[in-house]
Amino acid sequence: MPNDYQKSKLTGKQVPHFFIHSDSRYFKDTSGRTLILRGVNLSGSAKIPRDHPQHVLHNFWESAEQDGQPHRSALSSAFSHPQRDSNSNTHSSSATSSFNFDTQNLTPTTQSIPIPPNNQNQPNSSRGISYIGQNLNLEDGSADVHLTRLRQWGFNCLRFVTVWEALEHQGPGQYDDDYMEYVVAMLRKCKEYGFRVYMDPHQDLFSRFCGGSGAPLWTLYACGLNPRNFTVTGAAYLQSEWPHPDNPDPDSFPAMIWATNYNRLACQTVNTMFWAGRDYAPKCIIDGVNIQDFLQYHFLEAYRRLAMKLASAGDLLDETVIGWDSLNEPNHGYLGLHNLIAIPDEVPLRIGPTPTGFQGLKMGMGKMCKLENYKFGPLGPQRDGNVVVDPKGKRAWLHPSAEPNGLSGYGWRRDPGWKLGTCIWAQHGIWDPETESVLKPHYFNQSRQDPSKPADFAGQYWRPHLNAYCHMIRQIHPEAILFVHPPVFEIPPELSPSVLPILEHRSVFSSHFYDGLTLVTKHWNWFNADALGILRGKYPSVVFGLKIGETAIRKCMRAQLGMLKQDGLEKMGEFPTMMGEIGIPYDLDKKKAYKDGDYSNQIKAMDASLNACDGENMLNYTLWTYCPSNSHQWGDLWNGEDLSLWSADDAMFQGSSYAEKSSRHGKTLGRPFQYNYGAHSAGPTPNASALALNQRTRECSEVDLSRKGVYTPIEASGSESSLDLSLMNLNDGARALPAFCRPFPVATVGIPAYFNFDMSTASFELTVEVDVEKDEASGWGNEELPTEIYVPAVHFGSANTDPGGLKRRIASENDARHPTSAGGWAAGRSSDASLPLSTSHGAHGTLLHSTQDLTFDPHRFRDTLQLDVTVSAGRWETDGQILRWYYPRRPLNGQSTARYTLKARRKFGPILWPAGHSNSLCDGAYSGPAKISSTGGSRVGVGYDCIRRPDHEERQSGRTKKVLSTLEQHARLRALWKAHHAANLANADSSPSRTLFY
Repeated sequence: MPNDYQKSKLTGKQVPHFFIHSDSRYFKDTSGRTLILRGVNLSGSAKIPRDHPQHVLHNFWESAEQDGQPHRSALSSAFSHPQRDSNSNTHSSSATSSFNFDTQNLTPTTQSIPIPPNNQNQPNSSRGISYIGQNLNLEDGSADVHLTRLRQWGFNCLRFVTVWEALEHQGPGQYDDDYMEYVVAMLRKCKEYGFRVYMDPHQDLFSRFCGGSGAPLWTLYACGLNPRNFTVTGAAYLQSEWPHPDNPDPDSFPAMIWATNYNRLACQTVNTMFWAGRDYAPKCIIDGVNIQDFLQYHFLEAYRRLAMKLASAGDLLDETVIGWDSLNEPNHGYLGLHNLIAIPDEVPLRIGPTPTGFQGLKMGMGKMCKLENYKFGPLGPQRDGNVVVDPKGKRAWLHPSAEPNGLSGYGWRRDPGWKLGTCIWAQHGIWDPETESVLKPHYFNQSRQDPSKPADFAGQYWRPHLNAYCHMIRQIHPEAILFVHPPVFEIPPELSPSVLPILEHRSVFSSHFYDGLTLVTKHWNWFNADALGILRGKYPSVVFGLKIGETAIRKCMRAQLGMLKQDGLEKMGEFPTMMGEIGIPYDLDKKKAYKDGDYSNQIKAMDASLNACDGENMLNYTLWTYCPSNSHQWGDLWNGEDLSLWSADDAMFQGSSYAEKSSRHGKTLGRPFQYNYGAHSAGPTPNASALALNQRTRECSEVDLSRKGVYTPIEASGSESSLDLSLMNLNDGARALPAFCRPFPVATVGIPAYFNFDMSTASFELTVEVDVEKDEASGWGNEELPTEIYVPAVHFGSANTDPGGLKRRIASENDARHPTSAGGWAAGRSSDASLPLSTSHGAHGTLLHSTQDLTFDPHRFRDTLQLDVTVSAGRWETDGQILRWYYPRRPLNGQSTARYTLKARRKFGPILWPAGHSNSLCDGAYSGPAKISSTGGSRVGVGYDCIRRPDHEERQSGRTKKVLSTLEQHARLRALWKAHHAANLANADSSPSRTLFY
């Protein structure tokens, strides 16, 4: 049946012009054009509260404990902490309805759960913690700069990060209305810049108090746990307490050890309770319901409140907030664990002391254990002797004194059958703490309904929760696109609308992908592995999954992402695929780039990952991540991760010394800033890029960038001032910019069949398919619609581009800041600021990257792009960073379908940046008119110029290096592999144990 893109497939109602369809494997606009959404996660900073970075122990516990509502005397006694405020009153309970789940029918039912009512008269954010301002700061003007920057880079979509703790941190039923108002304001700001947003209920490791992010502290108390003892019992490793809370050294926190917490007691316990408590922890009754229902109710209710807040705003749903992601990276806890007395083979990430499930249970009860120790190298985990962990009697379980007479200060009452202070899994007969023996080693691998069958986490537990969550969202946001995110890298269960009718017509398959080897080793290697194939048993041995050389690595990554896309098509049906997270670490090789400015390996790594999203895959994605608070020392302020595309520490406007304030005329003035082209650079050539030209001498007369990366609003007298963000060069602080700022078809007439971008040659290729019958049935008629392609000036810019010509007039000091352009060099005009995506109004349709009411000299932007374009049919034109391609809708040969191709490249060859720009330098750059020659005669260019090929000699740093041939690389890899296994065998039992006395 032909599509009518003017109506919703879900409701049959007429839809507004900004509506996006998702009932096929492609997003579609109301003209039937295929849309590709690409952007960032905004922001990784939103995983932690304001002023509470993950590495800081000071006030880490106290702020969260004092933020809640319990009787302080009881908890003080239980945790042996200094006395805290005990004046808070316990809230009276009231009954409300909750989602429960019928695992057979996958439909939500209700039951009564007593919870404290939300006290509307209490200032929820007056003390303790707050997440306000963590996505972006709306108070200092910096949000406008960051959003303008993202638009300049071609991004049109945001995954908006929120966590449960931000909504309900004070206690059960105590919702932070101030934070929800901030989210509304933040989303309206995103709307000003035309972003499409989908909401992300984020979690890692269940909670930041388990070493991750997500759930509030009181949920761990509800699970009967004492998180203050997680580090000493090995139940979880927290960066702020590493290696011991009495003598922390967070800077030594091993890379990615945080992720091993998924296989430690705390995370395994709370995830098992959250997803499957009714079946695997039936004794865990709180307020008359199982802990699973208690936790899931509060999670769903918190996000229901947020959804209602967005709906009540009246101007956000569908136009800006197009949908909702399901719970981020759901984890199975203990479910599926084959044997408690062995480290499972399917746990490839082993770093530091690595317990079996049984050892984790014993340490949680304060017992000393000797653990296998691991380090992670290029070929995976390698044994590094043994480590003895001695908790000295401290337990990971909540002391009974925390709940006198079974009543918590948070208002819940625990069932007498659930005894505090002892392991809940011992209470279920899984092991005996007295004899230290395992009684049911396979307990978590067996289905509780039928012990002869294995446990099915995704199908039996995750899917029912997904169903309830989707029903809750749709009740409030009827046209919400449901982004379905199954467990990472696992083959999802059946998710078709025949199984989950709620997903019909408006859904997206959401997946994540990271280059695991680069992420963990923090090094761009000359080999890699088919991680997805290895995890799914594609190879008889890991060595068969290894890929040698950059060409093989890139091909392998593209194949892996194609496999993830196919998971959605096979298990869910014809819906778009969104890579909700993809990215690379920037602190490679012990932060070498932060010392010498050479980001060439980061560029290669990012390009490999994003190239995998192109080709036949043509994936939508939101990069992880954009963190305004990123620093070289602490990264994204979360567990040592450093994946932000931008960092204030990489900006050239460093320090406050250049910012001279003048009281003259009441205006803040900046000292002229002279860009340094490098000691060996002669300055820009006639064919240098727009980026280079944008670094010329300029006066930052309207903004002041502090060392923290915050743009301070100006002070101006009079009724009018001008804002020229292009003066600052919005690329300042970007990392691996050439890799992530890349061309793609934003809106395609017909369907994109293939597209590819080659950084080394600054060339782009696109193939599209049109179908006459579908076009006519869709009501397109003879209207001339263009295919719109984002073509970044970063790669295709003209030397004639003058960013200084674009200015936006601001009516008064109190006006909201708006973007000056889609890029530092591109401009477009729109008569309707409410059109965040392109909608045609004739041959010159509204730009996708349009801005609002700009005054500029159009002649300055006539030559924004320096392009040579070849098309198989039709005509093309450029406007700023947008290339519009018009081609026949009806093939000339009378066929019902046609394929057209477009090839574009930069007219004078790839852009080479001056030394230091984009933090991506190496010798051996490509030659061509675009190069910038140094005074010494050598060429300086971006790092991606230095892709090595076998049997090719090149000069670098004055020495000749011959790249290993393919055969030599294979031989080297085999030797490394043998050494790796020999070391494992040698260290398995003979290495001396090291004792950690806690």
